Amino acid sequence: MRVPRIYEPMPLAAHQTLMLSDDGANHVGRVLRMQAGDALVLFDGRGGQYPATIQEAGKRHVAVLLGEQQLIEVESPLAIHLGQVISRGDKMEFTIQKSVELGVTCITPLFSERCGVKLQGERLDKKVEQWQKIAISACEQCGRNRIPEIRPVMTLAQWLAEPTTELKLNLHPRAPFSLTTLPQPDAGIRLLIGPEGGLSSEEIQLAAEQGFVDMLLGPRVLRTETAAMTAITALQCRFGDLI
Repeated sequence: MRVPRIYEPMPLAAHQTLMLSDDGANHVGRVLRMQAGDALVLFDGRGGQYPATIQEAGKRHVAVLLGEQQLIEVESPLAIHLGQVISRGDKMEFTIQKSVELGVTCITPLFSERCGVKLQGERLDKKVEQWQKIAISACEQCGRNRIPEIRPVMTLAQWLAEPTTELKLNLHPRAPFSLTTLPQPDAGIRLLIGPEGGLSSEEIQLAAEQGFVDMLLGPRVLRTETAAMTAITALQCRFGDLI
């Protein structure tokens, strides 16, 4: 049986006894129904992980004893910052989950001209919190010990204008260049994925003015969530750690 991995936001230390956070205790006690003596792996997002043994287990309170830190890292050598225009329904959640599994290091949700989501204020803040929890859950599942940041939502123009030394890419179905022509990125990649209706001509021009290179994935027009997964996979195969 696979040993469950649990994220704990507090700094962890070897041989420490601690009570799991509410989220962790709920998952261990209520969802997994684990008992005293069962094994866990804990990580705090700062690198490495700790084997742990449950000392006390209830539905609301779970105490664990940590062992020695294991300096296990599965981070990709390629840093990818995904700028994803927010998609509707559960498509955005799917994109975040799978992007994290594929090794993305940062995600900025974006509003664009044709974005079909109109959230704002408290509802938008709660959505960002939910997306961060999805990223954490994806790390627990895939073995990552560092948590990618889900940044506050920005407009596309704001994100495009941010100063960066990353290689800037904008996927476009009629771009003249393919991913196979890219040079080795020295400071990671900033990848723009547009909305379900695509970027407007003005937005494409603005991206070009900010140094984004239009890149082609293939001859077919992909849905926004498919485009993100395909592009990240292709980039990881070319420059990262996917074989």
